[in-house]
Amino acid sequence: MKKINLAAIMAALIIGIGSLASANAAVRSNDATVGQRAYNTARISKQVRKKLVTLPYYGVFDNLAYRIDGGTVTLYGQVVRSSTKSDAGRSVARVEGVSRVVNNIEVLPLSSFDDSLRVRTLRALQRAGGLHRYFMGANPSLHIVVNRGHVTLAGVVSSNFDRQLAYMTARQVSGSFSVSNQLRLESEDDGIGR
Repeated sequence: MKKINLAAIMAALIIGIGSLASANAAVRSNDATVGQRAYNTARISKQVRKKLVTLPYYGVFDNLAYRIDGGTVTLYGQVVRSSTKSDAGRSVARVEGVSRVVNNIEVLPLSSFDDSLRVRTLRALQRAGGLHRYFMGANPSLHIVVNRGHVTLAGVVSSNFDRQLAYMTARQVSGSFSVSNQLRLESEDDGIGR
């Protein structure tokens, strides 16, 4: 009787150890798949960001952002030119690993009032403190979006002081109905919009 119980226990242990080894292999495989997915998302994100910031007419009065879900990239934000919206969609669609692009970018309405407000806000911000550095180069880190007289500050600044200075300066520009401060700090930022 003891030999039968001992044999049954040994068989159960062997089966249990085999199941445990199989489960560990499945967990390692799943971890590898999750790691690969994270790597692919990071690689796609880097390439999408590069495509967006190098668009020919992407400038200080536009604001673009994106979200990645597997092979689907959703674009959103606001642009002054309709060509920037279509260029963004076409450019991102060519990124390796992107299977679908959902282009939810809003084209801002044509308005001479908004155009004037954009320029006045830009000039005021460039003259305020050390904010001029955020507008240097081909890809400014601070963006001014004006939609029907409502001003939104978007992008990245290096300090909370600069964020507040930009907001207070934009509020002093005459003609705007409201000012929204959506500026992020560099320490909070992981690239163009999410």
